[in-house]
Amino acid sequence: MHSALLTASCAAALIGAWALPAGAAGRLTLYCVVDEAWCQLMTTEFEKETGISVAMTRKSSGETYAQVKSEADNPKGDVWWGGTGDPHLQAAEEGLTEVYESPANADLHDWALAQYQASGGRTVGIYAGALGFGYNTELLAQKGLEAPKCWADLIKPEFKGEIQMANPNSSGTAYTALATFVQLMGEEEGFDYLKALHANINQYTKSGSAPIKAAAQGETMVGIVFQHDAVTMKATGAPIEVVSPCEGTGYEIGSMSIIAGARNIEEAEQFYDFALRPDVQEKARQARSYQVPSNKNAEPPPESPKLSDIKLIDYDFAKYGSSEERSRLLKRWDDEVSALPR
Repeated sequence: MHSALLTASCAAALIGAWALPAGAAGRLTLYCVVDEAWCQLMTTEFEKETGISVAMTRKSSGETYAQVKSEADNPKGDVWWGGTGDPHLQAAEEGLTEVYESPANADLHDWALAQYQASGGRTVGIYAGALGFGYNTELLAQKGLEAPKCWADLIKPEFKGEIQMANPNSSGTAYTALATFVQLMGEEEGFDYLKALHANINQYTKSGSAPIKAAAQGETMVGIVFQHDAVTMKATGAPIEVVSPCEGTGYEIGSMSIIAGARNIEEAEQFYDFALRPDVQEKARQARSYQVPSNKNAEPPPESPKLSDIKLIDYDFAKYGSSEERSRLLKRWDDEVSALPR
């Protein structure tokens, strides 16, 4: 009798399991580094399509890299989606991420595949965006200042206390700026520029997009950001003018990686493939995110800054994404720039 009840109980459990919709038991922990609205959109769309439950946290690039590294012995995340490629490359070099080749790789732009190749298959490009700055036109007019068009304009005395950028230790955007100035001007001249810029900075934010949000709200005049983030603020009706600096500028390859030792590896690979699809990449516009998508078949939002129209430097992602170089430059910035009085 007891045996029969046990058998019936097991059979009922099996039938119940078979009756569950596909993917209903699946889980995914997503570390997201783009704007909150896009993170939420990706989470919602993936859950709706697959039935997989997503636990999403949003942090900046540097914070996410630090978290992935600190959790290396007991990984809690599955996918690190978005943010500048440099920390993704550093994580790949340190074995913090997994090798994975998506079928979608065949449809990606060369710059996206360059990340994949440089990392030994541990990360891939999902979007691109050029560095620049935006300024509040109303505040500029109130101060009677001439509109800044170049990096050199931002170190003029009249902009003292009027500029925000993020801290390159926490922000991939700001690290891209640091590496851009070093490549554009040479290291010594680049650090001289950063010291002069420091005198005009009113705050170093944690998040890379925070400076332009502050400019949009009239809390600062100028924000050094990726140009697409300035476009986002302009699209909301804020009095923001977007600038591609006259000397030239660096750019990011926003990237995606599966975290080494991911507990939900099948779901992680499923999200990875999902995020590279053209129809999914085109949804970014719904969240007012205007990066250039990595899939050749995805139509960039018409508001996106056109990379072909911007004077881009030949950004060395392999060098400036390496653990040694990134750590060295950040330490030098801490010692020689951040420590200075303002």
